[in-house]
Amino acid sequence: MARIALAFAVPLLVAACSDGGAPAEPATGPADAAAFAWNTRSGEAPLVIAHRGASGERPEHTEAAYALALEQGADVLEPDLQMSADGQLIVRHDPYLSTSTDVANRPEFADRLTERNGQTDWWVMDFTAAELRTLTARQVFEDRDQGYNDQYPVLTFVDFLDFVSEQEILCSCVIPIEPEVKLPGLYAEAGLDPLPALIDALEARDLNTEGAPVVIQSFDPAFLQRLRPETPLELAMLYAGPDEAGYDAGGLSLEQIAEFADGVGAYKAVLINPDGTSTGYLERAHALGLDIHVWTVRADRVPITGETVEDELRALYGLGVDGVFTDHPATAAAVRAAMAGE
Repeated sequence: MARIALAFAVPLLVAACSDGGAPAEPATGPADAAAFAWNTRSGEAPLVIAHRGASGERPEHTEAAYALALEQGADVLEPDLQMSADGQLIVRHDPYLSTSTDVANRPEFADRLTERNGQTDWWVMDFTAAELRTLTARQVFEDRDQGYNDQYPVLTFVDFLDFVSEQEILCSCVIPIEPEVKLPGLYAEAGLDPLPALIDALEARDLNTEGAPVVIQSFDPAFLQRLRPETPLELAMLYAGPDEAGYDAGGLSLEQIAEFADGVGAYKAVLINPDGTSTGYLERAHALGLDIHVWTVRADRVPITGETVEDELRALYGLGVDGVFTDHPATAAAVRAAMAGE
């Protein structure tokens, strides 16, 4: 994601120089900072991307989660985007609502319970944006703090962009965003194509422009290919691995992805083995000019390598990832700072 890397060089980002060599060893103190070299494609420090906000500590996709992420040192905010019945983009990870909102406790919506693909639930596409904004958000992981449930409303993408603009005024800085368009093919089949809604929302804020601090991501290669001629923004192909149906980039090779995308949002196991060694995927992506943003680092889950999440972060940073999606931005920012000797 070469163009956006420049746009991300904002006051929120702590950067360092790199000669593009082998992964550097973690620095031990301030005296080592000047010599420290990141192995990212740009040579700058890897980005801390707030995955649905600071979703490890607040209900995901709420203003509270995003505000906490910024306080904790996140460089980038990530909203997932679904579509409402009236064609508005809604900031939710799942197309259904039972796990992340109070919809089940709302008797006025009892008749919206619908079966789709073998699952009975309340679905985003069956509600208008105005109705969805009356719902309140809940923590989706049962083992995380439930004390902030039912306090914050569901957001539209416009609400999210308004929040970002307000925060930029407060911090006198630019806050990059990395929206993920969820299930665009499903919505398009229902007559709710998210592509024009996304472009309209970005153009209304002069964000559909070269160098704007926006990366658009999706698991759907056809959507990104349709989007490519409509925007100069960075595009990221999400990828879980070759054996993950629906999450395998449509079987496209890295070379084919590089024809329309600027980066890959890769699952951790695509990049790194359990012993911490590289699979070679990142190096091949970098050679093609593709940045790598890896997902998802969670401080309260078993790491893919090492014994702690700090071990996992050090391994990923040392490998040379260009950004890390994390539910816990404070942890990711702290490990990054320690490695740079700050």
